[in-house]
Amino acid sequence: MAVPDDVSARAAELRDLIRYHDERYYGHDEPEISDAEYDALVAELRAVESEYPEAITPDSPTQRPGAASAPTPFSEVRHLQPMLSLDNAFSREDLVAWGERIGKLVPAPIAYVGEPKLDGLAVSLLYERGRLVRAATRGNGEVGEDVTANVRTLADAPDRLLGSKPPAVLEVRGEVFLSLGSFDDLNRRQADAEERLFANPRNAAAGSLRQLDPSITASRNLSLCCYQPGAVEGGPRLHTHRETLAWLAELGLPVNPHVEALADLDAVHEFCRRMESQRHDLGYEIDGAVVKVDDLAQREEMGRTSRSPRWAIAYKFLPEEKTTLLRSIMVSIGRTGRATPFAVLEPVFVGGSTVGLATLHNEDEVVRRDVRPGDTVIVRKAGDVIPEVVGPVLAKRRRGARRWKFPRVCPCELGQPLVRLEGEADHRCVSSDCPVQREQKIIYFAGRAGMDIEGLGEERVRQLVAAGLVQDAGDVYDLTYEQLVALERMGDVSSRNVLVAIEASKRRPLARVLVALGIRHVGPTAAVALARAFGHLDRIAAASTEELVEVDGVGTVIAQSLQAWFAVPTNRALVEKLRVAGVNLEGPVLEVPTAAQTLTGVTFVLTGALEGFTREQAEAEIVGRGGRVTSGVSKKTGYVVVGENPGSKLAKAEQLDVARLDEEGFRRLLAEGPPDPEGD
Repeated sequence: MAVPDDVSARAAELRDLIRYHDERYYGHDEPEISDAEYDALVAELRAVESEYPEAITPDSPTQRPGAASAPTPFSEVRHLQPMLSLDNAFSREDLVAWGERIGKLVPAPIAYVGEPKLDGLAVSLLYERGRLVRAATRGNGEVGEDVTANVRTLADAPDRLLGSKPPAVLEVRGEVFLSLGSFDDLNRRQADAEERLFANPRNAAAGSLRQLDPSITASRNLSLCCYQPGAVEGGPRLHTHRETLAWLAELGLPVNPHVEALADLDAVHEFCRRMESQRHDLGYEIDGAVVKVDDLAQREEMGRTSRSPRWAIAYKFLPEEKTTLLRSIMVSIGRTGRATPFAVLEPVFVGGSTVGLATLHNEDEVVRRDVRPGDTVIVRKAGDVIPEVVGPVLAKRRRGARRWKFPRVCPCELGQPLVRLEGEADHRCVSSDCPVQREQKIIYFAGRAGMDIEGLGEERVRQLVAAGLVQDAGDVYDLTYEQLVALERMGDVSSRNVLVAIEASKRRPLARVLVALGIRHVGPTAAVALARAFGHLDRIAAASTEELVEVDGVGTVIAQSLQAWFAVPTNRALVEKLRVAGVNLEGPVLEVPTAAQTLTGVTFVLTGALEGFTREQAEAEIVGRGGRVTSGVSKKTGYVVVGENPGSKLAKAEQLDVARLDEEGFRRLLAEGPPDPEGD
């Protein structure tokens, strides 16, 4: 049967999307969509390939486990036996269908075993004559990363197996994870050191195991749980999975105590439901339950596909929704003066992390959702998807709760009016002297999208502004060691590192400086074109509209924005400060990332304003990685990137259940580049 063009195109798009998310999960430990959203992509591709077998390609994600390995400083390791992924079930019907499929392969009866599905990082440990000789991550299922030195630091990973007659070779599969207590302790230490907090235990465990310095891994209190042997040479003759786990425990390997024998599919479903109800009671995160055929001979007869064993399945839990108290609605001011309302919540753990704040986008969205301070609200979050206030629990609304009204003045000390222009969804602070805007501009200038000055993050910039040490980005280059070391939580080493980073930023190319200035509509693509055409910031500032629009990629809007920016006296004064400090204002032309094509085939829609990117910058970053940006949301959209004051595209994305990313998730996607079907 010939495959229709639209079906073939969609299959190709799904393959690219799944590969991208495989790499984000497996290769970089930074998933950008929830498991449910990933599973929906895989399910759609399977449905297409089932109806049109001619659409199956040898490299389709449905035909292999895991993901292609990302560039890594760790050496490669080939597993003795492939580390397979598991097929997924989401309902009782899915479990029954799986049971019917395997029931046709072997004679009845079939007994099962259920166990929690830990949300961590899959590893393979190789023992030879009882000694640990190698440990590796899953990688693409065939080849993983050598993390032996790091695994040796785990208290749960024995260097020697117990017993007088260990097997000649034992390849054992397990999951490295962080208990919730260890995760909380790690984030407390990160906060004390003013380091970035981890979003959830899974990412923290994966990042901790893949440290180049094993002493860092050792400090993270990781745990290990073993669930399955791979290759085995020697050892006892085993008949069931439960016997296998008991043997692994006798060898001193940690196994999960919550393993249950299940007589039939009714018992299987009841076990899965019970695990879901207990998902927060185990002391560690689980995202599902794993069900396996207990009899090893039956397993051998059932066999496997190219990517999954037929004798096991993962029952995946649905994304969570929690209720919590909406304490208040506040407004934040961005560097362009845009005012964005956000919900201040009673902190609640949902979707893998603790949520205390959630954007409400703009005045119209607050009205549409009808959320009011004091309401009990429904909050939804999964992975890096934006924390979302779904709506109020009206039955719990207190009598007399008043609708929230958008404030009329900026929350900054100047108290200037907040103005909503006709035809726009957002309010703005109209004061160019607004200290919050000024602060945000410095944060943007020093940030990764700008001059990338390590050590000058949001908290440090706010500290510098509060101390009166900086008024604009140019003042950064006048900072001294004595000023920095006198600040709270700024010791000798931190102060010297910041000064080194500031000095290094002076050598950034002209295109990067143009971007850091935050001129509206001037993104990386336009900045490179301008730098190449004029060669110096002064010549760009002096160019006429006609000269500017002659540059390929620079239209009238960008030209007018440039001229308006350079016409402001304070902006010209900033340029002079940069010149005096020795910041590069001429070539080399670029330092625009020549990134790997990690977004090939992924379609994006942008809505609302991002603090760290202009619209053109965000588009350039996507296109530069092989992705594409469209104006309308459809079921084929990979992501909707949501900034401040989004329009109707957000509602459309919610209606179609398209993955949404906030700015942090978008940055991670760009910076880290592709994730992992789960597996056992």
